[in-house]
Amino acid sequence: MALSIPDRVVVFDYGEVISHSPSPADQAELLAVAGVEAERFWEPYWRHRDGLDQGTLSVPEYWARVGADLGITWRASHVQRLWVADFRSWISVEPGTIDLIEELHDGGTRVALLSNAGFDFATPFRYSPMAQFFERMFVSAEMDAIKPDPAIYAEVAGELGIPLDRMVFVDNKEVNTAAAAALGVTVHHFTGVEGLRRFLTDLAAA
Repeated sequence: MALSIPDRVVVFDYGEVISHSPSPADQAELLAVAGVEAERFWEPYWRHRDGLDQGTLSVPEYWARVGADLGITWRASHVQRLWVADFRSWISVEPGTIDLIEELHDGGTRVALLSNAGFDFATPFRYSPMAQFFERMFVSAEMDAIKPDPAIYAEVAGELGIPLDRMVFVDNKEVNTAAAAALGVTVHHFTGVEGLRRFLTDLAAA
């Protein structure tokens, strides 16, 4: 199959669109490595995430801040274990989304990635099998902003050589799609593959 959406670039988020949410087993493994109960762990985990995704915190600095909030100092070997468990929890596959990306590529549609992610995800994204379908892969740590800052959508459109109204943006977080829509981007709030297929098929038929 092929999906052709001429004169547009379809830009996909990664986490929970191309990948699944970290599974309960993944989360349990990370908690076990941290040695902290869920009620204490997740708030500092997320509080410092923007710094990691903006590239202002390195991975060791990020875990040092999480640990400080928890009253824990982890040795380097333990930080490595935390990083592995955390990184692995975000490396999963939503096959239906990748199938759609392949169909867009086969139809001659330009496709790009825009992910709020740290430097450590940039190379795995670009050397993964799915990379063959993407014209560009944008990782927030390498950029000047993170979603939903309007500047990041303008930067992506500029790098792709298109006006914002020629961008199609797919993300699982409504705050991110709303920010893009306010700039004139055509957006889809991802809640599942079937809805995404209907959205893309309708665009192709328009």
